[in-house]
Order: sequence, then structure tokens, then C-alpha cells
Amino acid sequence: MPAAAPEGHTADQIGRFLARFYGKHGPSAHDRRHHVSQVLLERQTNTQSDVLLCAQNEPQDIGIGPVTVAQAAGVGWATVTTHWGADETDTFTAYVRLDSRPILIDDVICAG
Repeated sequence: MPAAAPEGHTADQIGRFLARFYGKHGPSAHDRRHHVSQVLLERQTNTQSDVLLCAQNEPQDIGIGPVTVAQAAGVGWATVTTHWGADETDTFTAYVRLDSRPILIDDVICAG
């Protein structure tokens, strides 16, 4: 008997979602409304900083690192690197719940 398909999103699906969600300069207004957890939506209303980018303005470019999936924890994540002028970069971690339908950003943890 074939093995059952794993539950939830795969690392490849999460990686493609994050690349599309963040694009080159940050998420669209549509993605900010429809592909973000309620916790992040509420956090965004209580701060001047962009909680999805861990910044106050738009980066020049965004890169998505390899995705890690922890099936037992029900979550996948990747390091997101934002690029600014003069070779300046910053990183944060974006988390996706494996069972989210539709797929969405569940949490963002800024580095430092």
C-alpha cells in the first residue's frame, strides 16, 4: 500500500508562496489582507513599522532562503533577506502553518 501523502504544505510550496508573497519589494495590498494571519493583521495596526518586512520602508530587493518544514510542529519557515542601498541587508524569519487554507504568513520574527 502506498504511503499516505504528508499533511499540509511542502517546503517547495512554501518557498514558492514566500517568493510570490514578498516579490522584489514587499507584499501587495491584496496579499497583506488575504494571506496574513489575524495575529499579524492585529500586530500591524499597533505599530508604525511594517511587521511583514521588519522595516519602515520598502527594500530594493528581497531574497528567500531555503525552507525548513517541521511536520510535528505543523510549521514551515524560511529566512527572508531584505536588500537596501550600499550592500546593506537585513534578515527575518517568516513562518507558515502547514495546514493553513489558503496558505498564509502565520508569523514573522525580526532578527534583532
